[in-house]
Amino acid sequence: MSAAGPDIEFYQPTGALMPFVESFYLFRYDAASIDGVERVDMGQIRFMLKGEGVLTFPDGHSEPSLPVMVNGAGTGAASYHVDGPFHCFGVSLRAIGWKALIGLPAHEVADSILNGADVFGPEALAILETLRGLTRLDEMIAAVEPFLLARRRKVPPAHLALARAVREWAASGEPGIDALYRLVPMGPRQATRLCNEYFGGPPKHLERKFRAIRAAMQIYQGVDPREAAEPFADQPHMIKEIKHFTGHTPTTLKAGIDPVLAVTLDNETFHFLPDVIPESVDG
Repeated sequence: MSAAGPDIEFYQPTGALMPFVESFYLFRYDAASIDGVERVDMGQIRFMLKGEGVLTFPDGHSEPSLPVMVNGAGTGAASYHVDGPFHCFGVSLRAIGWKALIGLPAHEVADSILNGADVFGPEALAILETLRGLTRLDEMIAAVEPFLLARRRKVPPAHLALARAVREWAASGEPGIDALYRLVPMGPRQATRLCNEYFGGPPKHLERKFRAIRAAMQIYQGVDPREAAEPFADQPHMIKEIKHFTGHTPTTLKAGIDPVLAVTLDNETFHFLPDVIPESVDG
């Protein structure tokens, strides 16, 4: 690793945390000043091992980083500046994980940073100090897993059914929110409320996000932009949506892409759709 570029490692969990955590990651970049863009995503728990900075959200407001921070679900791409060197251990949460581990309605804290010490209590800061003394991703995961497992809340079966339905709907690419409503064992009003609470937005917003991320993945992986634009009204509409949700245009997806975004666009299911969720996610 050198200051010439960032180094990032990912690990997708197995076992008891798999229903809640999409991935663990360790990001290290030893430059003195770092600017970047992060695509829309579900919630994150971030332990700032080195560095501090500012995150600017889609509506233009900015919030400073915190030693342990919980990032709410995003409504669009956000930009960041960090005074480096910047080392961060992070936990990318699934929708079920947000509700089970954080417990707050996702839409109420979208596009914001929560203080991890307030969410989890003072033990979060003790975990941060432990992590700062470690160097390997596997060591950090072993240190944080018991901390997370102890904070699991039970997830009602109907809510788990909704999460499965959203995954199936997003994977199918079938347009229209009515396609989602046909998959869920509840009325549209309850489905919309739970989408807000778990995913940070209503079904229409999720449809836009999934469509834009899918198109960005296709273009990054070499699909002709004209083909990727087929689900949109036209190509300018696609460009606008990809820009909103990823911070990039189709052109910059191929040249000048943020290296972290590039990793998440390499695999269609990575940071996009959850794996199959076990039958029970009770704590």
